[in-house]
Amino acid sequence: MSEEKFSPDAITFDPSQVPKHVGVVMDGNGRWAAQRGLPRVMGHYEGSKVVDTVVRAAKEFGVSYLSLYTFSSENWKRPRNEILGIFGIVKHMLKKKTETIHAENGRFRFAGRLHELPPDLLDAMHEAEEHTARNTGIQLILCINYGGRQEILDAVNSHLAKLAKGENAGPLTEEAIRGNCYLPDVPDPDLLVRTSGELRMSNFWLWQGAYSEYYFTPKLWPDIGRADLADAIKSYIERERRYGNVRA
Repeated sequence: MSEEKFSPDAITFDPSQVPKHVGVVMDGNGRWAAQRGLPRVMGHYEGSKVVDTVVRAAKEFGVSYLSLYTFSSENWKRPRNEILGIFGIVKHMLKKKTETIHAENGRFRFAGRLHELPPDLLDAMHEAEEHTARNTGIQLILCINYGGRQEILDAVNSHLAKLAKGENAGPLTEEAIRGNCYLPDVPDPDLLVRTSGELRMSNFWLWQGAYSEYYFTPKLWPDIGRADLADAIKSYIERERRYGNVRA
């Protein structure tokens, strides 16, 4: 792994300009492994090491929420061995890093159809979430068995279920959908990053990402370092966000 990832060189930003919430599609693990003649699961393992680097960098730069697209609802189509390998890596990472995140006042959270995940993985997720629930530092959100379309459907169905029970849920509005999303208190991502050169978001934060800025890098996820996150944030800061308005 590159020494650059752990460079002590100072990179500073104006805190008022840093994106509050950064979401990342961690793509390219399989290709990274294939380029080296390794099984795909080894790419996921190597990619899991980068998470620690990126979390530390995000905290250093002043990001409050970091969401990582860990396993999509479409990833169930992959070979069973690869799926089990990803789940095993996530479980190992949670058991290894929960105390570290807790000691640094960080908080683990999760988004997706979590009830469909294996019980042993759910246990590790619940333990990590509970252990860090009262912390007030950076929130690390793992989107696992997550899909943006599925989240919107679940939010709408949740609202309709309340109406069917006779609850005073009111009309179906943007606020109603947001209130029924997986993590309604988390602010929309300001910046969405995708690695590996693919120019799409693949069903990630569809509702919340309506006004997000996008940043794409050709680097594969296992090759991402601290400087790459800094480049993405710098690109974000240099843009003008108008939300449909005109420049004054």
